[in-house]
Amino acid sequence: MEKVVIVTGANSGIGLALCERLLTEDTQLRLCLACRNMQRAEAARSALLTSHAGAHVDLLQLDVGSVESVLDAAKVVKARYNRIDFLYLNAGIMPNPQVDIRAFFKGLFSRNVINMFATAEGLLTQQDRLNSDGLQEVFATNLFGHFVLIRELEPLLCQTGHTSRVMWTSSSNARRSAFSIDDIQHRKGTEPYSSSKYASDMLSVALNRRMNGQGLFSSVVCPGLVMTNLTYGILPSSFWTLIMPIMWLIRIFTNTFTLTPYNGAEALHWLFLQKPESLDPRAKYHSLTSGLGTNYTEPRQMDINGETADVLFSKLLELEKGVRRKLCERNADNEAHQRYLSEIE
Repeated sequence: MEKVVIVTGANSGIGLALCERLLTEDTQLRLCLACRNMQRAEAARSALLTSHAGAHVDLLQLDVGSVESVLDAAKVVKARYNRIDFLYLNAGIMPNPQVDIRAFFKGLFSRNVINMFATAEGLLTQQDRLNSDGLQEVFATNLFGHFVLIRELEPLLCQTGHTSRVMWTSSSNARRSAFSIDDIQHRKGTEPYSSSKYASDMLSVALNRRMNGQGLFSSVVCPGLVMTNLTYGILPSSFWTLIMPIMWLIRIFTNTFTLTPYNGAEALHWLFLQKPESLDPRAKYHSLTSGLGTNYTEPRQMDINGETADVLFSKLLELEKGVRRKLCERNADNEAHQRYLSEIE
């Protein structure tokens, strides 16, 4: 029986590299590229079919930053597939990143240079904004939209006798210090990306606590320092040209500089081959590359409190109800929305 695999943010970077690796591993997959930009998604599909003729690659329009888009995409998925084996939650944004140039150069010539590149701690901030749902954009895209997607697809993920996998692309920038359970959208802070990634780590733990018994297993991955469109958006291209030789030199001394999307997808691909029962539900699985260019995966314990993770899950449920209610008011003539409103009252 063919495995059904959905990858969000699959048209470039780590998502596209993962799709390439998965098709190389198993040509019988039914792979779904869930992307916001369908023109880029079609180009990615064509590239995959060029290297894997005869592969079954579907497209799905999905903007995880919009709850309405998530609900529409979920309807398509439920009509198209009768189950989901793997759901890779890879889409994410880091809008308007700002770098403390003084701190950057100070760290560049210090003992902290590797940690600075690996985590951006004390170096990187972002300017967030509200989206059309009234939510903080980074929180909505990196976390909440994926949460709603999982909730909508539960009938396909949680079936008797069936094991499903949810895998999050997190970050070494996911830090407890950037997250507050009293401000889960990070409205008051300046590190929404770090906050959203730490929240996704917490949500993965909460999902395992709640849903392992239903056959759903969640894992978190750190791709390492990878040069993608998101990374290149942090600094001007001329800056990257200047420091890339330094980064390749540093790579000899650290295993976290994976640098290429193919290397960064190592842990995501490795998890595809593992039995979920054998995995640690509180570990983050890191993509690592040795100085000689060998890729491997290493689990590292996450700094997560299980009870706080459960509180986050409950807060997300309440927020979901509120957002859906607003959608019902905006779409008063939509029977599906009205039916859901009557169900949650």
